[in-house]
Amino acid sequence: MNGSATYTTPTVLDIQLKRGPQGLGFNIVGGLDQQDVLNDSGIYVAKIKENGAAALDDRLQEGDKILAINGHKLENLSHSAAVELFRSAGEDVRLRVQQRPTMAMNGPTSSGPDGDSSVSSLGILVAVLGAAAAIAFLYMRFQPQLRRHF
Repeated sequence: MNGSATYTTPTVLDIQLKRGPQGLGFNIVGGLDQQDVLNDSGIYVAKIKENGAAALDDRLQEGDKILAINGHKLENLSHSAAVELFRSAGEDVRLRVQQRPTMAMNGPTSSGPDGDSSVSSLGILVAVLGAAAAIAFLYMRFQPQLRRHF
């Protein structure tokens, strides 16, 4: 791998969703009593439901941290208290969201000149180790015959 990874700074954005037949179209995890991230009791998007309001809007992503709903900060809340805020939020819901940091690659990420590696490094390693094992076996098997004196 020739590229180096860098992490982008999380972006905070406001998202307006209209509650549909499937609700807001996503599941949450987290809270004081159900921390999903070590040392962080925040509320996170666990799953985006297909064809739900969040999926159709296409800005909310799995792993995003929800900072507030309709202006109510989601700090120091239990999971059930956060769920109740979502349920009672009404039809038009404003979310303040901190997007999860993303990893960006700099430079080519494979060994091929066109950025497409046709043979993986693991495949080469397996082939070399297999050949070495076969040579070692043959050497041990025929070692007495190799010691003949003329």
